[in-house]
Amino acid sequence: MAGLKEVRDLLALRGRLETQQISQLLATPLPRIEALLSHLERMKLAVRVSPASDDACFPGSCRRCPQRKSCLSEQWTLLS
Repeated sequence: MAGLKEVRDLLALRGRLETQQISQLLATPLPRIEALLSHLERMKLAVRVSPASDDACFPGSCRRCPQRKSCLSEQWTLLS
């Protein structure tokens, strides 16, 4: 099972990740990852990245997007 350090290190290596991706990469249940991310957020080490701040997604472009609105999912990153 992954802990705070593993989640933080993974975010440091990959930059931005979705909760589901973190769960799969660390082979840890999703509820545990959500709890660890919430804890990192309270410690001001990680932050949720909202879809509106994602530079890669432009309004109206999801119709042509091969991932079909995958940019609308919540991602996490470390605070600088």
